[in-house]
Amino acid sequence: MNDISYINWDSMNDKSLIETIGTFIQHNRLNQNRSQSEVAKAAGISRSTLSLLERGEKISLISLIQVLRVLDLLYIMDIFKVKNEISPIEYAKLQKNKRQRSSNKSKDPNSNHDLGW
Repeated sequence: MNDISYINWDSMNDKSLIETIGTFIQHNRLNQNRSQSEVAKAAGISRSTLSLLERGEKISLISLIQVLRVLDLLYIMDIFKVKNEISPIEYAKLQKNKRQRSSNKSKDPNSNHDLGW
């Protein structure tokens, strides 16, 4: 298997990152057998803006989102979702306050549990 599945994104410059996004958009558009004009019209942008995106040129973020929506690629936005994680210290505090055992029933010596006799 010669597929390199890990890309060192930190080592890429901004231009290379934008070109990677453009290649991703173009690849998916062509896989869906859709023309630039068709996708651009559905996204509400000009064909030249889509062309700029696919060539790795600067466009607005909203234009990118509109294209992702048209191509049914918004699932990639999952990576931006912030997960609420509890810190180990907070978890330890919660565990400390957690109830460890049940309380005893009434220990009142005057209570003889009237059984009705």
